[in-house]
Amino acid sequence: MNYDALRACRLFLLDMDGTLYLGDEVFPGAVDFIDTLSATGRDYIYLTNNSSRAGSDYVNRLLRLGFPCGPRNVFTSGMATGMYLSENYPDTGVYCVGTPAFERELESYGVRLTDGEDVDCVCVGFDTTLTYAKLDRAVHFLRRGAAFVAANPDWVCPMPAGEVLPDCGSICALLTASSGVKPFYIGKPNRSMVDIISKMTGVPNELICCVGDRLYTDIAVAVNAGAQSVLVMSGETTPEILAGSETRPGWVLPDVAELGRLLR
Repeated sequence: MNYDALRACRLFLLDMDGTLYLGDEVFPGAVDFIDTLSATGRDYIYLTNNSSRAGSDYVNRLLRLGFPCGPRNVFTSGMATGMYLSENYPDTGVYCVGTPAFERELESYGVRLTDGEDVDCVCVGFDTTLTYAKLDRAVHFLRRGAAFVAANPDWVCPMPAGEVLPDCGSICALLTASSGVKPFYIGKPNRSMVDIISKMTGVPNELICCVGDRLYTDIAVAVNAGAQSVLVMSGETTPEILAGSETRPGWVLPDVAELGRLLR
């Protein structure tokens, strides 16, 4: 297989859950892979659809797990959602179904959060603090014409030992079933996350490589944005899922350790 286009990439956008680690279990060779990127003059950004934590939380988490990381190395669907809302819903009331960290992230971009009757938009993230009262309130606003924006479409968040947590996409499915309103998703596979990063870094999309374990988010965002892509088989995707998918990655590798060897 020809790896020239892969080796030409200057910036790697790295999924985390299922790609670099599961829970607090760091995959063998994952930290060495990051060191390889730096040693070979390549840049990297940890790119996650997980909107339950703020960007600063991810910096601290990655450092704790042993990964090199600074604020410039993290971009989350929560950050992208905050940018989108501040541009498209300025000075309007937004009702948030999300964690306190997600709420703080949105407010840092000037989003005005409220649960009053002036709500014009319902925004949903991966809410590990979800309550029935939040769902009830969100349906109330959606049925009265509020827009529906969601941070990410993931159905589940992978956990160790084959376990999963219901993610933002599952919460949105419940809200859609209750209200009849479908959300506009901000995170992967929406190409906007790659486009924003390209503009921020000056690296063209074709020299950016998205690395992840999910076809419908990590690989689809690369396809949609005209970027390169590597699917790692260390997380959600099985050989059977890959064989039946219309979304095709540029390269398929067992894990990021193997990707590091190729780039060396």
